[in-house]
Amino acid sequence: MTTFWSWYITLLTIGTLVALFWLIFATRKSEVHKNPTEQTMGHAFDGIEEYDNPLPKWWFMLFIGTLVFSIGYLVLYPGLGNFKGLLPGYAYLEKGVDEQGNEIVVPFSTQAHLPKEQQVGGWTGNHQWEKEMARADAQYGPIFAKYAAMPIEEVAKDERALKMGGRLFASNCSVCHGSDAKGSYGFPNLADSSWRWGGDAETIKTTILKGRTGMMPAQGPAIGEDGVRNVAAYVLTELAGRELPEGSEADIVAGQKIFASTCSACHGQDGHGMALMGAPNLTQPSAFIYGSSFTQLQQTIRYGRNGHMPAQEDFLGNDKAHLLAAYVLKLSLDDSE
Repeated sequence: MTTFWSWYITLLTIGTLVALFWLIFATRKSEVHKNPTEQTMGHAFDGIEEYDNPLPKWWFMLFIGTLVFSIGYLVLYPGLGNFKGLLPGYAYLEKGVDEQGNEIVVPFSTQAHLPKEQQVGGWTGNHQWEKEMARADAQYGPIFAKYAAMPIEEVAKDERALKMGGRLFASNCSVCHGSDAKGSYGFPNLADSSWRWGGDAETIKTTILKGRTGMMPAQGPAIGEDGVRNVAAYVLTELAGRELPEGSEADIVAGQKIFASTCSACHGQDGHGMALMGAPNLTQPSAFIYGSSFTQLQQTIRYGRNGHMPAQEDFLGNDKAHLLAAYVLKLSLDDSE
């Protein structure tokens, strides 16, 4: 933060506190000698009127206590521009610049041994988080590292590892894939043996670390409404093995021809999909995460779909992703048994 903005924030904060002190005492002084009265303020809301009486003493003292607390907080913690507060600890050492010229620092976990004069004091939320993460890494890091050194297939057989992977899944994946990993609208079921990008152990881990981006282009402008209806009918009846809704009309033969010329490049001539492109197997129910009704299929073909799974490498790291991959792999193995 520049010096100007630091002073701006500091003066604005202190000025606001001073103004609040003045306001509460100025209004209190004008009211303190008033006796309780039945006189009202002259306005009403929903039949309720406000008496023109002094503020209760308990309210006044509570307000003063709040202001005093805020002063103590700003003395101990950051809040006044670049002032870091007087609270000791949570040091953060300035280290210099890296090869690209960027400023680098030594994380909290590696500087506890440094002389006090080499440490920069001052509490911040970031430093608090780093301290807690360093403590967690010291306690659980060796456990994660032990499992990371094992093949994912072996980790998937370890009950303790699966419990850890389950907690990681609940914290990081369940919001999209559901607490039971069976997915939801727009998010695939991870508890079956059907995979868009491949379901072997290393591919699952790669998916977690690097994320995936799937895109089905809109075909409506290219094949027209008749084409959309015919292709949807072909996929629904010939590939998915279901029947058209009663009263629906479509040319399945024409739909097959359009599928062969337009859709097979990604989904294959037989509709079994292509893991390299993330194209799902249209002969499996798990392919239709946006709905498998005749109307929903037409919607997907007409407008296309876009899906994105964010990469977790920077957030989870290799060791936790290894455990998570083992947990997800076990879900699919249970389904196939």
